[in-house]
Amino acid sequence: VGRGQPGAAIRQSAMALSCSAPSCDGEPWREKLEGARRASAEKRYFEAVQLINGALEAFEASPGAESACRERRGLLITEPKRFVEEAGKSLEGALATELATLYTARADILMNLGGLRRALGELAAAAVLAPEDTTVGALREECGRLQKAYDQEVAESEALKAQSKVPAHMLTGFLGAGKTTLLNHILQGTHGKRFAVIENEFGEIGIDDALIASREDLGSEQIIEMNNGCICCTVRGDLIQGLRSILKRSAASGSRLDGVIIETTGLADPAPVAQTFFADDHIQAQMVLDGIITVVDAKHCLQHLREEKPDGVENEAVEQIAFADRILLNKTDLASEEELAELESEIRQINGAAPLIRTQQSRVDLDQILGIRGFSLDRVLEADAEFLRDNQDHQHDSSVGSVGIEHPGECDLERLRTWMTKLLKERGTDIFRMKGVMVVQGCSSPFVFQGIHMIFDARAQGSWKEGEPRVNRLVFIGRNLSREELTAGFKATLVGAEA
Repeated sequence: VGRGQPGAAIRQSAMALSCSAPSCDGEPWREKLEGARRASAEKRYFEAVQLINGALEAFEASPGAESACRERRGLLITEPKRFVEEAGKSLEGALATELATLYTARADILMNLGGLRRALGELAAAAVLAPEDTTVGALREECGRLQKAYDQEVAESEALKAQSKVPAHMLTGFLGAGKTTLLNHILQGTHGKRFAVIENEFGEIGIDDALIASREDLGSEQIIEMNNGCICCTVRGDLIQGLRSILKRSAASGSRLDGVIIETTGLADPAPVAQTFFADDHIQAQMVLDGIITVVDAKHCLQHLREEKPDGVENEAVEQIAFADRILLNKTDLASEEELAELESEIRQINGAAPLIRTQQSRVDLDQILGIRGFSLDRVLEADAEFLRDNQDHQHDSSVGSVGIEHPGECDLERLRTWMTKLLKERGTDIFRMKGVMVVQGCSSPFVFQGIHMIFDARAQGSWKEGEPRVNRLVFIGRNLSREELTAGFKATLVGAEA
C-alpha cells in the first residue's frame, strides 16, 4: 500500500477550488500556497511544509479572517480541528472554502512525510469547512486507507521501501548519562552489522573519539567528529554534510550500511536533530530515523529535570526525555529504589509512551533499541505542532559552557588526584561533566578520567597508538567555569611544576 500522488482528477479539482474563490489573486497566502504545491510536486516536502505554514500565517492575517482569528491567534495553524469548532461558523463561505483548500494542501504534504494521523486531523477540519469538496473526501479516503494499513502492519510496499533506506539511531541524554558507553556496547556487539558513527561533543577538544573502543575496526572513514558546537544548532549544517558524506562513501564502496549512529552532545535538544531527516530532501529519500534512545542518569537526572531555566531557554534534559522512543534508566545501582520510583514518576509525566528500561553500565539487549521503527512523526506533531517549522528558536543556557585544556608533559599522579578531589569538593555542583585522557608519570597506558558532579573515576586504560603524540586532553562542562582557574590547577599537577 504505497502513498503515491493523488490522481489527476483530484489535483484538477483542488486547483479549480483554489481559483474559484472570489478573493483577490494578489493575496500573499495564495502565492505561498502555489509555491507549496510546486515544492510538493517536486518532492521537496520539508520546503513545502514551510511554504504552506507561511500561507496559513498570511491567511490568518488577511482582512477577512482577522476578526475570527484575533482571539485565537496561532490556533488556526497549530490546532485546525479546534479552530474550526470554535471559529468555523464566523468565516464566510468563500473564506471557509479557502481555508479548507489550505488545510487540504497541508494534509497532502504531511501524507508524503508519513504524518498520517495529523493529516487526517487537517482533512477533518477541511471537511467541516467545505463538506461538498470532492478533493477533501478523496484525500480522507486515501489517508484513512493508508493509516489503517500502517496500524495493521500490512503496508508491504511501504515496508519494502523503508527497508531500502539506511536507518539512523540517535543516542541522546544529559551529560554523563552513559551515551558513549552505550555506543561501545553497540559497536562491540556480536551482531555482525556495519555501522557508521557521527560523534558530537560540546567542548572545543574532542575526548569521546578516544573512548570509542572499536574505532580501528570501524575505520576512520566511518567516524565523523563534530566538536566545538551543539549538533542541534551551531553545527547542524555539519550533520547534514556528515550524513551525505556517509551515504556517498557507502555507495562508492559498494558495501551497504546497516545503520548510522548519531551520538549527540549532552546539551543537545533532539528535536532539531530529528528534523534533519525531513529538512534535507536527499537524506529524507535515503535515510529513516529509526528511533531516539535517551539515556538517563538515575543518580543526577532529577536535579536537572527540576532546574529552573531563564525565560526562553530550554531545559535540554526535559526535551531529551520528551522526544525519546526508548528511555534507558542507567546507573540504577547508584540510586535507591525510592529514588528510582520518584524519577520514573517524573519521567512518566514528561513521556508516558516510551518504554523505560532499567540498566547498569548502559547494557541492554540491542533488539530493544535498534530496528524498533520507534520514531513517529504523528506522535511528535501531537506533542509539538510546530516540529516541522524551520525557524524555531533554540537557546542554550548562557551560563553553561566548556573549558578545554590540551597540554604536553607528564602529570604527577598524587598531585592530580589531590587537585581533582579539591575541585569536585568545591565546584562539584557546577561541574556537570568532566573527562580527559592524561599522560601520567610511570604509567605506560593513557590515564582516562571521567566525572559527573561529585562522582569521579580514573584509571589506566588501553594503550597509546604508535606514533601518537602523548598529550594531556581535558574537558570540563558546567556552569560559570573559569578557564584560568582550571588551567592553572591542571598545570600545577605536572611533574616539575612548583608545589
